[in-house]
Amino acid sequence: MTIFSHRLNQVAANKQVFTQYGRGVERETLRYKTNGHIATTPHPQGLGSPLTHKWITTDFSESLMEFITPVSNDIPTLLAQLQDIHYYAHSKLENEQLWPLSMPCIVESENDIALAQYGSSNAGRMKTLYRQGLKHRYGSLMQVISGVHFNFSFPESFWDSLFGEQDDTQRQAAKSDAYFGVIRNYYRFGWLIPYFFGASPAICHTFLQGRETSLPFENLNGSLYLPYATSLRLSDLGYTNSEQSDLKISFNSVEEYLQGLNRAIRTPSENFSKIGIEEEGQLKQLNSNVLQIENELYAPIRPKRVAKSGEKPSEALERDGVEYIEVRALDVNPFTPVGISERQIRFLDVFLTWCALSESEPMDDCELNCWKHNWNSVITEGRRKGVSLTIGCDGEKLTLQQWVHRIFDQFEQIAKVMDEANNGHDYQDVCNELRQWIDEPELTLSGKMLAQVKELGGNGRFGMHLGTQYQEQYNQHQYSVYSAAVMDKEVSDSVVKQQKIEAADTLGFEQYLKEYFAYLK
Repeated sequence: MTIFSHRLNQVAANKQVFTQYGRGVERETLRYKTNGHIATTPHPQGLGSPLTHKWITTDFSESLMEFITPVSNDIPTLLAQLQDIHYYAHSKLENEQLWPLSMPCIVESENDIALAQYGSSNAGRMKTLYRQGLKHRYGSLMQVISGVHFNFSFPESFWDSLFGEQDDTQRQAAKSDAYFGVIRNYYRFGWLIPYFFGASPAICHTFLQGRETSLPFENLNGSLYLPYATSLRLSDLGYTNSEQSDLKISFNSVEEYLQGLNRAIRTPSENFSKIGIEEEGQLKQLNSNVLQIENELYAPIRPKRVAKSGEKPSEALERDGVEYIEVRALDVNPFTPVGISERQIRFLDVFLTWCALSESEPMDDCELNCWKHNWNSVITEGRRKGVSLTIGCDGEKLTLQQWVHRIFDQFEQIAKVMDEANNGHDYQDVCNELRQWIDEPELTLSGKMLAQVKELGGNGRFGMHLGTQYQEQYNQHQYSVYSAAVMDKEVSDSVVKQQKIEAADTLGFEQYLKEYFAYLK
């Protein structure tokens, strides 16, 4: 019996495990004007404080909104929460809509992208200064790409089935080791996500704005596309950082990961030093190290733990180990108003379970380079039938189709057990549908999207067509989890919370930064 089969049998003995997964979604979306250009207005006052609002905030810029759900064990509830948040946010927009694609709408100039503002508190000013640093380091355009982050955790009953009785210290170590095993397998096989659900095969020509690229783009009325691309958002044009490519952060244990992260935060960057820290009395970045803060590490998946007040993410991980994982390789799904579908969530349930139950050996630099090559192949030409991927460092190759069919045999075993636990057939239905997509790449999200981009005459026209369609759906929405009163109260509460934070400040901003970064000394 394989390790996978043995572990699946262990967990399947308690089928309730498969009804207790924890899930949360963070969806990013740009506000845009009806002419297809990025909105240049401030974050709507009617949505409260982006510093303290539980569900509605901003990311890099004032126009880049982020909608956050609480953790849920039920997929329909999760999606209903996300729908309610979208509806409320949309109701506060004036002559603007929510951009339904990952790659930005028309941005004539980087000056149209205003940095997100979080008020006068030291914490709020630091958030804006961090974004100022990102602007100087990478340019603003890269920072207004939208994605969907999927937060996922296994219940304690899952670990009980695998590990039996353990004391708290043993369980903490075992869970962290297991989650890092998931992360390594995600790096090995996570290219499945852009293959099936990548949804950025095309960009608006304004996104390049003088940037050089070796990608062989084809042009359609000012939209640039690659015929077989899946996710340009994940390519060298998107969320990349050449400074980080040499970091070699290990995913073999929480200790090695934290060592690598701390090294990156402390390593001076020759390129970022040239930017300078201050000019004419104005701060330009938090510091000139490879990472200003931990969040600057671009990764398709992150180990996470909810941090206590004032605690840094790495301190939380060091304190009590990995609590959940954040899947970051999802493009915004343009075929749903909330950016992610039930089908995608169910696939991620199966895939992440498979990553946990399958063997996951430690990973060396050679294998890390191998997976990077595989991801890049799928990102730029994944829908080209017969595209080959490398298995390990010995150079053996398989076509994408051959490899995915092999993996799906085990996915379907997991789906069957999950459906038995949930008294349904949804997981098997998803596997059956995606099994077809393996051999018919044009059924994937990027395949369907590129067909419509061509039919409508460009990426922008496709986005505006969907934006108008979804606006009509928002206008007809009825709350199903929250209510207008609940949402209004969170707006007013968030404003009060921001005011209290601002009133509680006792340090000057420069002293605040000095004390915050004292750990780097």
